Formats: sequence, structure tokens, C-alpha cells
Amino acid sequence: GTGLSGKTTNLRFIQEKIDPASRSELICLETETERTYFFDLLPIRAGYIGHFKATFQLMTVPGQVYYEASRKNVLVGTDGLVFVADSQIPLLDANLESLESLRRNFKEQKTDLALFPMVYQYNKRDLSNLIPVETLNKLLNPHGAPHVEAAAISGVGVFETLKEIARLTVPRVREKIFGPEGEDTLRPGRKDELELI
Repeated sequence: GTGLSGKTTNLRFIQEKIDPASRSELICLETETERTYFFDLLPIRAGYIGHFKATFQLMTVPGQVYYEASRKNVLVGTDGLVFVADSQIPLLDANLESLESLRRNFKEQKTDLALFPMVYQYNKRDLSNLIPVETLNKLLNPHGAPHVEAAAISGVGVFETLKEIARLTVPRVREKIFGPEGEDTLRPGRKDELELI
């Protein structure tokens, strides 16, 4: 999403509300004005997939245009994606530009964004001068991926977004590990670490 769309705010809310035993500390690499410089990272433990202990590595990327190289690096190996759109009318063009940049980055990785596990979060729905959700879906989400209306500053829609991207991502990761049949090929009783990014 664009700069200041609420990506870091989402992670801060999750860190504040989730059980400390299920998460690590939030790591923020910010500029002096508290804008994300390279990424923010919040690891949370999410139980098991087969015999693998699953950890979600929740990461943000900088939204500013001039940090595109940083975004490309963070996107490598990503298992699922939340696009955080700022719902305010003056930021429509910035949202479109950010999404186009994302498409370019995925195309360079030979990945079709339309087939990738993705959720759109339409953030800042608590403000005025908003783009209608129907318009956001038409312009940003023409393939009908799941979307969540949010006000991340107060936590509205934050965990709904997290649950939705987990719902899309976990089956894909399970298939990568165990194959299309879902067969667990690990030795019985073996516990391995698995990180979902």
C-alpha cells in the first residue's frame, strides 16, 4: 500500500492485542519521521501445519515510491499479501500507482498477482471524504479477491484481515510442503520450524 496507508498501524495493533507468548517483539526500521525505511517485522506463532510448527512473519514494506528496490527485496519468497489501501479520495491515484508497482514487482518474479493469495484492506474507513468500497473494488480488485473495511488505528478490521490472509495462505503453504495430496512425508513425531511470510 501507499506511504501512511496504515501498514505499520496494523502490525502495532496486532502486537498490542495478541498474547505475548504467541509473538516476538515488533521490529521497525523507520526514518526520523517514523516512516518505514526498509520493513517492519512481527513474528507470531500460529500452531502446527502437519508436524511443522508454523510462524507467521508479518512484514510491511515502505510505501514511498523511491523505496521500490526495498519492496522488491521484501516480496521475494512471500506466501501471501495484504494490500492496504488508503480510502481517502485524494489518495486514489497513489493507491493505483502502488498497486501497479506491486504488479511490476511480481511480474519480474514471474508471478501472476491475480493468482496469488491476496486480501485488500480498505483502511481509514473512520474518516470522511472516502472512496466508496464498490469503486475501490472496481479499480483495485477487479478479480474479486477478499476485501476488508478497516480503521486500523482503532483495530477495526485488523484481525479480520489477518484471519482472511491466513485462510488463503495456509493451504498453499501446506501444498508446497506436502504436495497436492496433502500427504505428510515427515517422520512421525518430528517437529520442524516453518515460517510463512
